[in-house]
This record gives sequence, structure tokens and C-alpha cells, in this order.
Amino acid sequence: MVEHVAVLMGGWSAEREVSLATGRECAAGLRSAGYRVDEVDVDRDVATRLLSLKPDVCFNALHGRLGENGNIQGLLNILGIPYTHSGVTASALAMNKPQAKTIFEGYGLVCPEGMVVDSDTAPGDLPFPPPFVVKPVDEGSSVGVTIVRTGDNREKVAGDIWPHGHHVLVERFIPGRELTVAVFDGQAHCVTEITSDRSFYDYDAKYVPGGSRHILPADLPAAITRRALNWAETAYRVLGCRGVARCDFRFDDTADAADPEGDLYLLEINTQPGMTPTSLVPEQAQFIGVKFPQLVARMVEEARCDS
Repeated sequence: MVEHVAVLMGGWSAEREVSLATGRECAAGLRSAGYRVDEVDVDRDVATRLLSLKPDVCFNALHGRLGENGNIQGLLNILGIPYTHSGVTASALAMNKPQAKTIFEGYGLVCPEGMVVDSDTAPGDLPFPPPFVVKPVDEGSSVGVTIVRTGDNREKVAGDIWPHGHHVLVERFIPGRELTVAVFDGQAHCVTEITSDRSFYDYDAKYVPGGSRHILPADLPAAITRRALNWAETAYRVLGCRGVARCDFRFDDTADAADPEGDLYLLEINTQPGMTPTSLVPEQAQFIGVKFPQLVARMVEEARCDS
């Protein structure tokens, strides 16, 4: 029986502030559900802190490379402390967008056309014209994501000012609508459409109050809703995810779409979705009748290490 939970939050990634917000919300929800909770702002001595605290479970509220790429999961496996969300392999694969896309496409899921290029020469010569999306290969929360349109200065992603590694993922920009689907223990229930006055669903649109508006359930053709739910469950399954994850999509319903009902594209799966007051997963959980304390309680009760 789980009684004592350590909420891992903060860290030193580009998403530290989002992680702190997620951690505070999850800690409050867990206390409301009756658990004894320690909030742990993760530093490089986190193993010593956890061995001292001796929690029954770690709630992983970290975002960014440390919390999402398998590193913290591997440490918790070594320490033998069960943890929420996905394990090492699924986390590492999901965080590496090009690798995940290759796997998704092998299962028939449609992703935007793209390629990985050196950040020193990005975006360079591409097989498709602008607009296109430039993003880090292994960041979350839209950190570093830029849309390059016809006439824009492409040098803004040159290597000397690009802080996100030596490689860049460049994808064809998909016009249309932003959709997301949360997956709870392998099952997807509903689709949210995200609208924003910003040019796309960037970091501020995600986390600044009022930065975006959520339409739940999304007003879509029934076939597109079914496809989004099915693809989200498939992406979750083929990467070996567990617990809670979220899949992001673009839905092209413009006049140029090949399908009369519109074309759906899977962008990525997020194994550590935000749990802040503006986040999408708690909102979808509430929509299906699961209150926030129930959601986080279920997550810790199902926590485990990799087998």
C-alpha cells in the first residue's frame, strides 16, 4: 500500500519552471487524496535525498531531458523505487522525435514529412518549400520550436545561436487545427482542439494563463475523432508507454487537404504531459469524470519500476 510519495520536480532542464508548477499541483492533489508527500527539487544529489526519504513511490513531475529521456527512470530502477509514467525505453524513444516518428510510420501512422539536419547549416536544402517547422530533436513543451515562412531569415536557427544540440528536426508545416489526445493506461477517451491567438501552440500558449483556449470535445468529423483516438492508443502501445501520456496532432481541413474530411498527422507523444492549472491532461480527465486527486492517486497506485 502506498502511503509516502516523493514528487520529483524542478531539475535543471529548459522546462524547470513548468516542472515546478506541475509538481506543486500534483503534490497538492496527492495530499488531498490522503498521501504523505515530500516535494523534491531535483539536483545531482537526488539519489542521496531519496535514499534518506525512503518514499514508497516517486511521482515523476519532471519535464525536459532529465525527466523525459529515461535518465531519471534508470536511476529509480537502480534504487528500486517505483515511479509514475513510462519507463526507460519508452521515455527515451518518445523524447527522440525522429526515432519515434520512424517507429510510428512503421505502424501506419502518418507524420509530417521531415528530416534531421546539422544545426550549423539548418535548415539548408529541403525537399519541401516553406513554411516549415524547426524544432530540437529532444525537447518538450515547444521549447525552441520555430516556424520559418517564405521570406524569413533562416539564419535565426544557425548553430552559433542554437542552444539545443548539434541537430535540428525540420518538418513540413501542416496547416489547419491543433488537436491533442490524452491516453490513460492505454485508453484514449476524447479529443481536445487547441486554439490560440499566437501563430502556433508555443511555450507561452501552453503555460501562460489565457494563452490558449481548449474545445472539448473537439468538433470534428466522426471518422477523424476515431482515427485520432486509435492513433494515440497505437503510438502509446508501440513505444511501450505506461500510465499517462498525451499525443499531439495537426488536422489539415483546408481546401488543399487530400481527404475530403481532412488529413490527420501525428506530431509526437509526450510521456510526461503537463499537470498545471492550464494543462490538457487534467482537463480531459475531468471531462470523463476523474477529478484531479483521483487521477494522481491512480497514477501512484499503479507506479512501478521497469521489469
